Amino acid sequence: MEFPMSIIMETMASYLWPLVRISSMLMVMVAIGTKNVSTRIRLGLSVAVTLAAVPALPAPPPIDPFSIQGALVTMHQVLIGTLTGFISVLTLHTFVVAGQVVGMQTSLGFASLVDPSNGQSVPVIGQFYLMLATLLFFAIDGHLLMIRIIIESFHTLPVGANGIEAPQFDAVARWMSWVFAGGLALALSALVALLLINFSFGVMTRAAPQLNIFTIGFPVTMLSGLLIIWLTLGNFVGHFEAQWYRGVALMCQVLNDPC
Repeated sequence: MEFPMSIIMETMASYLWPLVRISSMLMVMVAIGTKNVSTRIRLGLSVAVTLAAVPALPAPPPIDPFSIQGALVTMHQVLIGTLTGFISVLTLHTFVVAGQVVGMQTSLGFASLVDPSNGQSVPVIGQFYLMLATLLFFAIDGHLLMIRIIIESFHTLPVGANGIEAPQFDAVARWMSWVFAGGLALALSALVALLLINFSFGVMTRAAPQLNIFTIGFPVTMLSGLLIIWLTLGNFVGHFEAQWYRGVALMCQVLNDPC
């Protein structure tokens, strides 16, 4: 049995471009895109999702995948998937920012761990908040929601010569303000409590100059910081839900998906 070259190219394109978009997202997104997950596992997951999704996707345009136009289309698919996964990374790094702020104010910033997502040392409080956010991400099936969004994007942002435009990039750049705003909102209660503690030490030093404020204040600040972190953990879920919904709304805006 012989198949014409046009049919072979059409079949290849119908699987190639969805695979590129889906694998680009999985290579960057939270948890799955980190160094802790093997590249083979991510590639196998990308192939499995692509094989399951292709029958429900619209037919790709009649473009030769090996032509210059086909290369541009492939670049657009890489950009779409990468940007979608990058938004999830920004969302969870909100809590790294909050942890770094709290860690510096509680003198716990001296303790650091290696962040598996980027291989750099970060304060242990930031790593702790990142672990909590990652667990909540899987608890609410955030990875399944992202897979669903990227599959629906083939209908709202179909494969073709047109990709993400300038307004979408501008929206992602402006959304960076929510990373700092969300991190500050999570760390605000701890900052206010530590400010009152430091103010109290200032009054003590003024009233009794013979006291060594560095000897007394350093351990008290650390213990107070641990207590404050424990007392404020109850608000973590609410902050995560609010920030995650903002991230999902941004993904839908970038992919022209009404969600």
